[in-house]
Amino acid sequence: MKGRSQSTTATRFIEADPDLSRALLPLLDARAMLYRTYRELDRRVKQAASHDAICLRFMAIPGVGPIAALTFRAAVDDPSRFTSSRTVAAHFGLTPRRYQSGESDNPGRISKAGDRDVRATLYAAANAMMMRSVASSEIKSWGLRLMRRRGRRRAVVAVARKLAVIMHRMWADNTEFRHKPLEATL
Repeated sequence: MKGRSQSTTATRFIEADPDLSRALLPLLDARAMLYRTYRELDRRVKQAASHDAICLRFMAIPGVGPIAALTFRAAVDDPSRFTSSRTVAAHFGLTPRRYQSGESDNPGRISKAGDRDVRATLYAAANAMMMRSVASSEIKSWGLRLMRRRGRRRAVVAVARKLAVIMHRMWADNTEFRHKPLEATL
């Protein structure tokens, strides 16, 4: 592991100087403890997600990992609460604000209503799908086309909104994510 070898190299240099060792060795020990705690929490999150059938279904979507799956599952709790899957995106503040008065109708930024953590997690999942995921899907290609027209942030928010709708529909209908093969254009 890269971090561990750097830590041992740094420790050797620090131990050579008594003043540095008194000041920095406790910090390196605290860093090591934090890293061990992080690894344990990460293991527990992955284990919790892997033992839940709904989370496993969510994780079949490219970009959606254990944290996104567990966060969405905990926030929605009961999919029948929402009459339509489109209202889930609005519930988490992923729909544009509207300013309407007379003849003017200006769509604004996202409303930021609802749970900030779920919104951030869905945004991170959409960003992972668009930027890091190798798997191709219709959502990713749609998002990439949108990104060329509207910019990266707007496209990622739109993909996050679409992910919320798809995840809710998968849960409500008890269906799997369908990876539709992209048709080649000639």
